[in-house]
Amino acid sequence: MLIGILQTGRAPEELRPRTGDYPEMFEALLARPGFDFRTWHVEAGAFPDGPEAADGWLITGSKHGAYEDHDWIPPLERLIRQIRAAGRPLVGICFGHQIIAQALGGKVAKWPGGWAVGRTVYDWQGRPLALNAWHQDQITEKPAEAEVVATHPHCAYAALLYDDEIFTVQAHPEFGAEVVEGLADTRGRGVVPAAQLDAARAQLDAPTDRTEVGEMIARFLTERRIA
Repeated sequence: MLIGILQTGRAPEELRPRTGDYPEMFEALLARPGFDFRTWHVEAGAFPDGPEAADGWLITGSKHGAYEDHDWIPPLERLIRQIRAAGRPLVGICFGHQIIAQALGGKVAKWPGGWAVGRTVYDWQGRPLALNAWHQDQITEKPAEAEVVATHPHCAYAALLYDDEIFTVQAHPEFGAEVVEGLADTRGRGVVPAAQLDAARAQLDAPTDRTEVGEMIARFLTERRIA
């Protein structure tokens, strides 16, 4: 199965020699027999010819806001709608989660409560799952057809399921502790409150459920279900 990765941002340059860029992180998370990967760097203007270019699709995170005025955002939204119309499975993570909702009629904005950074425990259909987060933007109004499958007091729409077509997650199952620490040291300073960065660093050794959520993503891509 060919998974097309639509890359909408880059990891900090200082991190890439150790962690790889965002596509490599997803390839590691989803490494399974039968999965192959190809990346289109849509942030740089590289788009596939259409939804048939891959068997399933994944949209990465980004430093950009889904509501920002960038030349590549309108064609990405069109591609999202085309992928859905073509019946190919689609997964979105963080920015991907947000841009999919926006493309399908939802709304995205900066959360007035500030940032979510580091290990965060979500209510995932009645049970706790921990993932690393790194965002201030979030979905403020979900598309009508989207089912909420995970939530948090500071993020009402932490994961959404659109029937058997689309699965999206606000947090970052592809981020291990090294990525969170690197983001805190590079992009966090002077942007995220220091107390939040300190709290995130204090939990770097605490376990997350990223492997389980990675299994959900792989199951959705192959079987169109998360459980």
